[in-house]
Amino acid sequence: MSEQTQTVEDRKKPKPMLGEVVSTAMDKTAVVLIETRKKHPKYHKTIRRHKKYLAHDEGNQVGVGDLVEILPCRPLSKRKRWRVSNIIKKAQ
Repeated sequence: MSEQTQTVEDRKKPKPMLGEVVSTAMDKTAVVLIETRKKHPKYHKTIRRHKKYLAHDEGNQVGVGDLVEILPCRPLSKRKRWRVSNIIKKAQ
């Protein structure tokens, strides 16, 4: 038992990601656009990359343009592996 509790304690907490909601056309699902910036290894120019994630929104509370925080969770459908944990800023 001590080994099991040790692995649970050593397990890393998932890192939340911030992104903007770009679509809420599906029921209980929001499409969240995450933008990352990284430096090109040779030319040292900052490059912006973006990726869309499907996130579960149980109460359909988010709207297009909202800034949200998403966390990984168990697979809820074929592409939906994230859930909206917090609404940081509502759209105007």
